[in-house]
Amino acid sequence: MPETHWKNTYDLTEEQYGKLESAEDFMDMMQLEKAESLLLSMLDENSKMIPVLNNLGHLYGRHLSEFEKAIEYYDKVLEIEPDNAWAMDERRRYRRYLTYD
Repeated sequence: MPETHWKNTYDLTEEQYGKLESAEDFMDMMQLEKAESLLLSMLDENSKMIPVLNNLGHLYGRHLSEFEKAIEYYDKVLEIEPDNAWAMDERRRYRRYLTYD
């Protein structure tokens, strides 16, 4: 498995890790449709894959300004992992954006 910058807490396979890295690279290159397509295909394989759900929340919130959709993905993370600080903070941020619309 390639060297990770973080602990593989979710036991991602080498293939899953590679796809996740590719999706993040697509986001960095602003190839958002490719990132979205790849992440959604990963979610089809496993609907409870927290790194994918978090990345989809990030994609929809930060890159696409679809705050309600971002919140939905962070809600899914928190259903699975209620103490996920990243998802809590990001969901709170996007909820604030909705109150100003």
